[in-house]
Amino acid sequence: MLKQRIITALVLLPIALVGFFLLEGAAFALFIGAVVSLGAWEWARLAGLAGQPQRVAYAAGVAVLLFGLYQLPALAPWLLLLAVAWWALATVLVMSYPASSRYWTGLPRRLLIGLLILLPAWQGLVLFKQWPLANGLILAVMVLVWGADIGAYFSGKAFGKRKLAPRVSPGKSWEGVIGGLITSLLITLLVGLYRGWFASELLLALAGAALVVSISVVGDLTESMFKRQAGLKDSSNLLPGHGGVLDRIDSLTAAIPVFAVLLWLSGWGAL
Repeated sequence: MLKQRIITALVLLPIALVGFFLLEGAAFALFIGAVVSLGAWEWARLAGLAGQPQRVAYAAGVAVLLFGLYQLPALAPWLLLLAVAWWALATVLVMSYPASSRYWTGLPRRLLIGLLILLPAWQGLVLFKQWPLANGLILAVMVLVWGADIGAYFSGKAFGKRKLAPRVSPGKSWEGVIGGLITSLLITLLVGLYRGWFASELLLALAGAALVVSISVVGDLTESMFKRQAGLKDSSNLLPGHGGVLDRIDSLTAAIPVFAVLLWLSGWGAL
């Protein structure tokens, strides 16, 4: 399993680096759209579409919607605000699972939720590419989420006692979440000091980082909740040793739109 994970990572890493940081404009949107469409194919399975034709049709439908969003950039603010509302609701659904499952067990609702998860993540990344800091913003949200994941892993292993959401993901603890949050806040503090931010800017950045990291945990738990309901361990086997695409980007699907809205409201982004 470890060998498989390493081989997959070595193959995917250069592709991801080129796709995220070297592509521009329509090529970048197409690359991210391909990733999101694969995620949609996986989500269709979590939603209850067992047949390949139906899953492919859902993924194709998502691809068409992405093309429409690319042609209608004026919809971006509304889509991102809708995503923020969804992730606020998802927080409640995750923390009240399994009782909350009665609100989203129907196939149409699950398919709609997939759109609320996937489309805004694509939109946020496309916007980042268009804003002045571009790749820096993409790197920033990734470092925040990955830093939190690493901090949570080690903190959870060392101190984890109180379960965060035992009915959704028994392995996660409050201690792990706090450790991950502290890690990301330290990263933000160091970046702010290096860039010479004013105290007010630094405080805003720390508050924003805390919110982005917190919602990234909800993104992770949301996918876990749907997998648990569907009786699945991984979203797919597309990435040998790593599970599926959604298993790799679940935290980012929540973090990206929230990060984009925070940048927009703070004046650090432009919509």
